[in-house]
Amino acid sequence: MNFRLLGADFDILGIATEIASQPDAWFQQTGRQNVRVQAEALAIPLRGIRKSKMAGRKRCDVHETLARAKIVNLPAGRMVHAHIDRGDYYVHRDRFHLVIESDGCRMRAGDEEVVMRPGELWWFDNKAEHEAWNDTPSPRIHLIFDLEPPRPAD
Repeated sequence: MNFRLLGADFDILGIATEIASQPDAWFQQTGRQNVRVQAEALAIPLRGIRKSKMAGRKRCDVHETLARAKIVNLPAGRMVHAHIDRGDYYVHRDRFHLVIESDGCRMRAGDEEVVMRPGELWWFDNKAEHEAWNDTPSPRIHLIFDLEPPRPAD
């Protein structure tokens, strides 16, 4: 109900190699650490909001032409604390995780829990309360992106 495995055989070697070749990229933009529930995770933003588009709106209500995307590293022993993605931006978009690296970290949404493995692509209901734990010795690295759901044909 809160998770859907969309595919399990994506070739993630290229992106994993590129991420590994840039170890300092995690520390170039640290805004995610200012969000209390995500303070233990590191991120490389690929596409995000621009302050010039905010015009007095909250960050969760800012819409860009294209949706947001980021590479997120949840280091060993860390967690993303329980939260719900709120705001107009999230109402209109679905959340996806492409697993780049993971030794079996757990993620919960609502009353369901899954373990996501490298090469898997997942949709999950980020409008339900969710959290993630990395109780493995290795980092959990996901490409996280949002998409507007397809509109029904007329």
